[in-house]
Amino acid sequence: MKDYHKILVVVDPTTVHQVALARAVTLASKSHAHVTVFLSIFDFSYEMTSILSNQEREAMRQGVIAQRLAWINDLLSHYSHLNLSIDTQVIWHNRPFESIINHAISGGYDLIVKGTHAHDKLKAVIFTPTDWHLMRKAPMPVLMVKEHDWPAAGKILCAINVASEDAAHQMLNDKIIEHAKDLATKFAAEVHLVNGFPGTPVNLAIELPDFDAQTYNDTVRKQHEERIHAIATANGIELSHCHVNEGLPEDVIPELAQQLDAELVILGTVGRTGFSAALIGNTAEHVIDSINCDLLAIKPDGYKSPLETL
Repeated sequence: MKDYHKILVVVDPTTVHQVALARAVTLASKSHAHVTVFLSIFDFSYEMTSILSNQEREAMRQGVIAQRLAWINDLLSHYSHLNLSIDTQVIWHNRPFESIINHAISGGYDLIVKGTHAHDKLKAVIFTPTDWHLMRKAPMPVLMVKEHDWPAAGKILCAINVASEDAAHQMLNDKIIEHAKDLATKFAAEVHLVNGFPGTPVNLAIELPDFDAQTYNDTVRKQHEERIHAIATANGIELSHCHVNEGLPEDVIPELAQQLDAELVILGTVGRTGFSAALIGNTAEHVIDSINCDLLAIKPDGYKSPLETL
């Protein structure tokens, strides 16, 4: 069973309701975890004030940090009755994602929790550049939280890859399910598995008049169903909670998450270099953009953040 012992939660000074802090507190209450409330701040104007000495600029920075610490302590006063182990950390840094990941690595944290930004007009969640950097480069799981409570008997949707028999993909599938089962136990939730399979290639249907597209589709679907059922059986997941749908992952996963009213989607990220190769299959970036629920991004075992070499 995967458990969280140290949680790093990133607060947002631009919002009143701290959804990430609320979620981290809930997780900590279930896991008896230690929570660090983290804020990375920077104001370029303080660095460009040439009329001030270095000591004066440092004093101004420390004054801002002290103000933010007082603000965080006020937030934490709402949770004082829970008797949780919570500390705070405010850092002056011009690249928030670097300060977050470096602190998480040096402190041996098991999980990073950060809130997302809801866009009212688009009815969707907008991920910031910091969010993307965290999901691509943090070696530990990253939980992106939206403005929605986890209901009792909710649904956790695991996006797994059954198209490849590669050992690394299978291990990542296992890791995704391990996290899902642990959270499902803590929150009395259901675990569901989802996999998309490609439909008949158009060029085959056109170039081969005798090609039976329906038989091809049925065969591919059956192969995917057999593999996902085997994974479900090995992990004690009901076969009725397995979903194999025709289509691209960026379409299948968000559609099913909406149909199930899932509280959480868990998927794997592999952190390859390059913008479009950061996530498995190069399609998960589109998946993430379309999901309007909490998202847990998991790295494979042995992943090393590029920031660890800096």
